[in-house]
Amino acid sequence: MQFTKADLFYTDYRWNSGAQYKHARIIIDTDHTELHRTEGYEMLHFITSLAKTWNWPDTSLKPCQRLERIIREAVPATIKTHAGIKEWIASNYARL
Repeated sequence: MQFTKADLFYTDYRWNSGAQYKHARIIIDTDHTELHRTEGYEMLHFITSLAKTWNWPDTSLKPCQRLERIIREAVPATIKTHAGIKEWIASNYARL
């Protein structure tokens, strides 16, 4: 299953047509790319990349929506980079 725009829980995203991220990639610890949490294409790409980084067997709806909610609601706004958000989620996932 591919996690798509229609699967996102939140509906307030901006959809910058120039920011279409189609290829998920492994997120490494030195990835200082900033995640814009209200940019739909960036969130889709980041969530799919996290699933790939953590070797999830597929990008199922419920786990991906859980990641979306964690990123939007729980990750502190002061943590902005892909690596920082990944690290925070990995450290706090079990208690969320």
